[in-house]
Amino acid sequence: MLLGHPGVYHWTEMRAKMRIMGFRAEAVKPLNEAAAAELGAELLGEAIIFVTACSCLMLEYWRQQSHRRRKKQQQRLSWDALQEEVGQLALGLEALQAEVRAAASRASLEELRAELREVQVQLCNPDPEPAPPE
Repeated sequence: MLLGHPGVYHWTEMRAKMRIMGFRAEAVKPLNEAAAAELGAELLGEAIIFVTACSCLMLEYWRQQSHRRRKKQQQRLSWDALQEEVGQLALGLEALQAEVRAAASRASLEELRAELREVQVQLCNPDPEPAPPE
């Protein structure tokens, strides 16, 4: 039998009950064959239920751990993708800032050229034309 002889279980159970109640059990009557078979069947049924319940708990624990690992891996992949995207955006921002700086310096150069042309025109034409009357 799976858990040993039902008589051993009966003897242990009876001694424990007697001690809990405060009696000293010297000798425990053995079970008759029908009672031993019934107790053995009951123990076997309980053992099957216990093993089934433990298996269900272990499977659920394994499933939860597997789910947690998958979720962590997905989060890690997401994080890596976001970091890569941030890096690419930073490079794009640097390029745009360089373009803005170049455009600003070109604009200031164009302004200087326009002012230089005005100065040249004023130097070349010492007599400005009179403004039209209004």
